Amino acid sequence: CKLCGHIRQPMSDESKKSGRQDRRKAKRVTLRDVAKKADVHISTVSRVLNPSQRKMVSEEVVERVQKIAKEMGYSANPFGYGLRTNRSNLVGVVIPDLANPIFPPIVRSVEKRFQDAGYSVMFADTNESAESENIIVERILSRQVDGLILATANRDFAPHIKTLVEKVPTVLVNRMASNSDLLSVTNDDFYGAKIAVEHLISQGHRKIAHLAGPQNLSTGFQRKNGYLAALEAAGIKPNEDLIIPCEAFGFQDGRTGFETLENIKSPYTAIFAANDFIALGCYHKMREYNIQCPDDVSIIGYNDMPFSNMFHPALTSVKIDLYQMGLEGANLLMKLIDGQGEDLKSMVLKPTLVIRHSTREL
Repeated sequence: CKLCGHIRQPMSDESKKSGRQDRRKAKRVTLRDVAKKADVHISTVSRVLNPSQRKMVSEEVVERVQKIAKEMGYSANPFGYGLRTNRSNLVGVVIPDLANPIFPPIVRSVEKRFQDAGYSVMFADTNESAESENIIVERILSRQVDGLILATANRDFAPHIKTLVEKVPTVLVNRMASNSDLLSVTNDDFYGAKIAVEHLISQGHRKIAHLAGPQNLSTGFQRKNGYLAALEAAGIKPNEDLIIPCEAFGFQDGRTGFETLENIKSPYTAIFAANDFIALGCYHKMREYNIQCPDDVSIIGYNDMPFSNMFHPALTSVKIDLYQMGLEGANLLMKLIDGQGEDLKSMVLKPTLVIRHSTREL
């Protein structure tokens, strides 16, 4: 070497041979290698190793190919697969608030459905911020996702978001947008609210307050309409003083809403809260007023989130099958990605009322 004076020793024939063997050992195992050893066509191996196409191959062949691929140390090249199929095998999921316990079951079912189909899932939380939603959706779409599940929709999509999500197969879950033709999987919030208020009416309540969710969201809007419909069907004229709008579906909103209700001084015997967090906020604030539930005021929540049965008293609530909602949303999106969108329809799931100890007969 001219720099250090070191004399490079020529490689022996044995060393050269060993180096060639090491390079051969390091050679990447390909689909063709697996196909040759399994004595099947390369397209068969491709189908076996693609969960969404595996059902096209017999179980015996699937088992044999998978075993050989594992023994040979085959690992898929997702970039190369994406070039061949024009897919990224990546989907995006955008939720408004991961801290809200209604969203983890949705996330789990979506993730499982897509992982079983060989997809990776990218999750993002907007924290109920429209500005964050714009940025997050743009970033997810820049990753060339094959599809998008959106749980953040307002009743009226902002023009920018509407333009973005219409560029890729998209399914809405939990919330719907009235100014969009996107497929959705939602809960029948009108029906859920109606059966909740009907339960209170059946117990003799006539002065029923409603701490309403945000009206820019389909969930808050439909639950308020269901409340009004139940009163109308029973011949009860709604008292506007007893309808308290909440800025969000949060615990503090329940505290603030209950305080507003008390300050109005309009008599009431029951509260239909737009969700369980608002109901829990009522529980917390009532104690400051020395008001007892259900002895003084009956309360019904919505969502039947985990631990609602452990509130004191255990909360009567409208139950949503959140896991099923996520699963059906994922199924719809899979079909859209596969080009089966012509006959697909939005889905509305029926909730049920879970009666516990926070309501009583007058």
